[in-house]
Amino acid sequence: MGIHKSAVVSSKAEIGPDVEIGPYSIIGDNVTIGRDTVIGAHVVIEGYTQIGERNKISPFASIGGPPQDIGYRGEDTRVILGNDNVIREYVTIHRATTKEEWKTIIGDHNYIMAYAHIAHDCVLGDRVIISNVATLGGHITIGDRAILGGLVAVHQFVRIGAYAFVGGKSGVDRDVPPFMISAGPRARLYGVNRTGLNRRGFSRESIDGLKMAYRIIWRDNRILSKGIKQVNKEIKLFPELEVLLNFLKSSKRGILR
Repeated sequence: MGIHKSAVVSSKAEIGPDVEIGPYSIIGDNVTIGRDTVIGAHVVIEGYTQIGERNKISPFASIGGPPQDIGYRGEDTRVILGNDNVIREYVTIHRATTKEEWKTIIGDHNYIMAYAHIAHDCVLGDRVIISNVATLGGHITIGDRAILGGLVAVHQFVRIGAYAFVGGKSGVDRDVPPFMISAGPRARLYGVNRTGLNRRGFSRESIDGLKMAYRIIWRDNRILSKGIKQVNKEIKLFPELEVLLNFLKSSKRGILR
């Protein structure tokens, strides 16, 4: 292990093989760090925080701090970070409250850019990109391969579906469906994320089917439930469409229009 002599690492922390910890970083009692993880200078990791393998954590990041929730009373809630994530400078990731599963969870292969904030009880899938200064309120769920632009602000309890794209400087107050593009000061939908889906190898038939569903549900200005029924009548179900419709049906906060 390459631990700089100025780092403060608790003797109770569990540090895997070949972990590097930079100057003036602080690792708390209940922290676990997996093998081959690299932690830069001035990083603080505290609380019951589990860091997986091969993560790269840049200077001045703060992981496992208490949630910004006035009802929190110091309970042993957690942050769980998977493998192969990149956490850039000044990112903050807070541990959970006791209101759900007691865990803030980040999957694998995610790229979290500088100054981003991930609040308590958030759950991120895999290969998510969160751009500079994006802010996630508490209890947010983000699906695999979603992308958030710079300065995006996401309201508490919002869900962002897999392969969705949220443009920079957007304020998101309702659920963003999977496979869709949204943007705007009060975000609205702008259609299917065709470029992103093409890059990820989705078939033309699937993309065209999603575009047709988008037209029926949103562009024809139907009530959402009626739009879903019409899609079921007009389009033969395929896997991506099933994901979209299940997402819409399970929304509690409402869907962007």
